[in-house]
Amino acid sequence: MIDNRVKFRHLQTFVEVARQKSVMKAAELLNVSQPAVTKTIRELEDVLGVAVFERDGRGIKITRYGDVFLRHAGAALTALRQGLDSVSQERFGEAPPIRIGALPTVSTRIMPRAMELFLKENTWSRIKIVTGENAVLLEQLRVGDLDLVVGRLAGAEKMAGFSFEHLYSEQVVFAVRTGHPLLKSRQSLFANLSEYTVLMPTRASIIRPFVESFLIANGVASLPNQIETVSDSFGRAFVRSSNAIWIISTGVVATDIEDGLLEVLPIDTSETKGPVGLTMRTDAIPSLPLAILMQTLREAATEVGAKA
Repeated sequence: MIDNRVKFRHLQTFVEVARQKSVMKAAELLNVSQPAVTKTIRELEDVLGVAVFERDGRGIKITRYGDVFLRHAGAALTALRQGLDSVSQERFGEAPPIRIGALPTVSTRIMPRAMELFLKENTWSRIKIVTGENAVLLEQLRVGDLDLVVGRLAGAEKMAGFSFEHLYSEQVVFAVRTGHPLLKSRQSLFANLSEYTVLMPTRASIIRPFVESFLIANGVASLPNQIETVSDSFGRAFVRSSNAIWIISTGVVATDIEDGLLEVLPIDTSETKGPVGLTMRTDAIPSLPLAILMQTLREAATEVGAKA
């Protein structure tokens, strides 16, 4: 455990005395008095329990204990300065942007609120948000083109080298326009699916296996009239202007449903529920702005969970 009696001034003074091999020169460079430097060194020695400097004729030299401590004290000061410089660079937009991959469900449901919270933190960081299929986003994350992917948990075979933090769970729904004929139908909804155009997630999308298994389990082996898409803008426009049925994650259409623009067919899809969260490379260390953004995503997800 780090002794909380060791302060920044102890490290700074010790390193400077070690470099100058002189209390007087160190005091001049640090713009403090010689007694202040001597007192600070003695405080450090009291904490360590050993002497870090010893007399050498009319001067001083570092002891073997001091030499051991110098390696770590110098590294600590360097790391702290780099951290301060990084924060300064982030504030003034000199650092690379934070690159986020977000599945459509996240882009619609929690990203707007997360960004609203993030902007209040005044990090002055540039944000780049990329949407697309899960497989594509994970590959971009793997090669370093993205810093974080926010979306559904991928299969175990695709998660090698990644870590996942669960935020909330959501399921697939069958969304239609308000007033759709199937909303009032008393017949089996699955028996009538083939009569309508169905918007399906693409084969590379993460929810496709859930949808296929669900349809097969309910006696739907094939859909003769289907369109594969991951475009939420197309899906929203097409479904609202036709009798098409959109099989999509809840988050993508949650706002449309709340606003009364779309409705959900009365089909129990609870078995399609899956975890949504943050995926990162296991060897990645989040920058301060990215860590702040991740926290705002957690807060936004908590709000979503409270509404669900």
